Amino acid sequence: MTIITKILVTAVFASFLLPGLSAYAHPEPGGEKTLSPYFFVKSDDPELDRLPLKSTSVQVSISGVIADVLVTQVYKNEGKRPLEAVYVFPASTRAAVYGMKMTIGERTITAEIAERQDARRQYEEAKQAGQSASLLEQQRPNVFQMNVANILPSDVIKVELRYTELLVPTDAVYEFVYPTVVGPRYTEQKLDDANPWELWTRNPYLHEGEPPTYRFDMIVNLSAALPIQEVTCSSHKVNINYEGPGVSRIGLDPSEKYSGNRDFILKYRLSGGGIETGLLLFEGKAENFFLLMMQPPKRVSEVQIPPREYIFIVDVSGSMHGFPLDISKKLLKDLIGKLRPTDSFNVLLFAGGSSLMAKQSLPATPENIRQAINLIERQRGGGGTQLLPALEKALALPKSEGYSRTVVIATDGYVAVEAQAFDLIRNNLGNANMFTFGIGSSVNRHLIEGMARVGMGEPFVVTKPEEAPEKAKKFRKLIQSPVLTGIQIDFGKFQVYDVEPLSIPDVLADRPVIVFGKWRGKPQGHIEVRGQSGDGPFAKRIPVAQAEPLETNSALRYFWARHRIALLSDYNRLSQQDERVKEVTTLGLTYNLLTAYTSFVAIDTQVRLVDGKAVTVRQPLPLPQGVSDLAVGNGAYAKTRAQAFAAAPSTMVRESGAGKGWFACKDEKIGSEVRPSETNPMKLRKVAVSEGLSEHVVRSLIESDMPAITKCYSVASGQRSSLKGEVTFRFVIGSDGRVKEAHMEKGKEEYKDFASCVVKRLKSLQFPVQTGGKDVVVTITLMLS
Repeated sequence: MTIITKILVTAVFASFLLPGLSAYAHPEPGGEKTLSPYFFVKSDDPELDRLPLKSTSVQVSISGVIADVLVTQVYKNEGKRPLEAVYVFPASTRAAVYGMKMTIGERTITAEIAERQDARRQYEEAKQAGQSASLLEQQRPNVFQMNVANILPSDVIKVELRYTELLVPTDAVYEFVYPTVVGPRYTEQKLDDANPWELWTRNPYLHEGEPPTYRFDMIVNLSAALPIQEVTCSSHKVNINYEGPGVSRIGLDPSEKYSGNRDFILKYRLSGGGIETGLLLFEGKAENFFLLMMQPPKRVSEVQIPPREYIFIVDVSGSMHGFPLDISKKLLKDLIGKLRPTDSFNVLLFAGGSSLMAKQSLPATPENIRQAINLIERQRGGGGTQLLPALEKALALPKSEGYSRTVVIATDGYVAVEAQAFDLIRNNLGNANMFTFGIGSSVNRHLIEGMARVGMGEPFVVTKPEEAPEKAKKFRKLIQSPVLTGIQIDFGKFQVYDVEPLSIPDVLADRPVIVFGKWRGKPQGHIEVRGQSGDGPFAKRIPVAQAEPLETNSALRYFWARHRIALLSDYNRLSQQDERVKEVTTLGLTYNLLTAYTSFVAIDTQVRLVDGKAVTVRQPLPLPQGVSDLAVGNGAYAKTRAQAFAAAPSTMVRESGAGKGWFACKDEKIGSEVRPSETNPMKLRKVAVSEGLSEHVVRSLIESDMPAITKCYSVASGQRSSLKGEVTFRFVIGSDGRVKEAHMEKGKEEYKDFASCVVKRLKSLQFPVQTGGKDVVVTITLMLS
């Protein structure tokens, strides 16, 4: 590879990398840098390993309703230069992370919990001093960041973290979910205005269809008090061994070793459809904790349902393109198509902007339902994800008199405004309920579940098209008649305090009533639960003395603290002056938990890097399965990049030598290097554009999609070895910037498979919107070699 003699870093960075980072974002005015994700381009520097994460393995022990999870990340430096690795990864929204340790060779260092800023300071000082160190920070309740400093060449560093979570069954089905990858987050936040803890969204991603670069393994040991009736895994191919009536061991099939691009979803059912109920007790040195889990009465036959008004909010942004939007269409057709004649409804579509089907809700007549379904069917997915303005518009709609309102939102949740969304719903929802449908193989569960919780509804996650009818049916069943309402609990002689939740919402599904907190004195007396079921008053008594305090219930202290932290931080934007920040920090330090304000840090006492400086690399993440390149930038990304090229075309610096690429740059903050790719078997020869768009803008956008078009060539040429010569395509761009029509205008018959693939790519692109309202005709010529 010839060395570039001169690189104009700022101009090149503005024209390629940073606009490319914008995840389906609007163009950055003046070339300002944002916190958006970007595509990973692997360096050909043999001395630098840009993929230091080699494997993630997960061991899960489920005992009763408590899951204890051990996550092991293995980092290895296969290059010749010292590294600092930065890796962003997800966890369950209910995870209480309580421990971490780092192993280097024979040395194991147990991490300590510290205030976030203090932990970061300790880590940075250790890094500068040449010591190996690891830092675990919470960026969101379900998004963590691991930093591992001073990984020397040939080093293998193992980092283990532990968390626990409570498994709550719904309709007698238990579900354990391990999220594997953080989807790209749409944000317009400017880099210069960002706080350090907001930089995690600025992360590299692989292209759609590319498997993870690190291995993934999962082992689950399941032990239930009752015999296990059935264990299933809908997300991965697994091997299930039943080792006893209530014991099972589940492991990934060897074919799934690179399957860390979708959530691992395990479901199981106990014999007879029962669920584990009763009282769990833990007696600690300073505090005692309890958890009551009680099965509610069975749902009775349907009663007369009052008229309902439904507001359907549908995400049609770039990240929903393809598979997620296809699922949404199937789901919404089912939901809207089965509304009753007495219902009314409205549909709001949102991406970079939003549009309403009608100014006010319409009666659910066959004609209106058909119109709504046609509207949704026409969506293709593209543009930004402006969730907050869409929510504001939907919640401000005038309410139909005499109707009970239900708000339904379908999205993958790839935004970074969770706290603002929670606040908006809590303050504006009124008497309505909000039900959320997370669409995709690895959705933002923090947002999906959080919006439902604060909206007094239920969350659903649809990972496959065939799941949509089942989830729609379950939704309709939920809203028709609650299982138990007006719930009250009398603890009698059992001395409890710090009980959560303070009030128990209606039980909409066949899932247990859960109450937890602290107790003092002797476990004695009875707990009585009262409420109103579908067929009359309900009451149940649970004897306290029969429950024995067990050491195996020690996770109860983490559950209580994690719930209290969620109440303080999940639904409110916290400022550093807020008293809640201090309380969250104190809870994290007291109970040894990872929070937004406490972090785990492990530091090796040995100085291992002398007279040197480690290069920071961000571990690239795979796109969640089924998510297209549009989530990171294809459409608006390419438009932004093209505009940047048009603004500063003279800054592009070519490498000398035939067949070489034409730019390279390095950003010290990101630590990633963008270099030319290998010689491309295809070249963009000619671009002809009618009035309305500049040839330069169109050429730049097409060039940005050349890796995907090259894949079309690779697949087609694998079938036919004679794909050589010129091929011409003609396509028409509408006033909205979308390609209306495309076809191969000139080319051999044997090109038809290749041409079909290219036409599909062209139709997925988003060009600049035309203010004149005229179509733009484009002709491009590709040279196949």
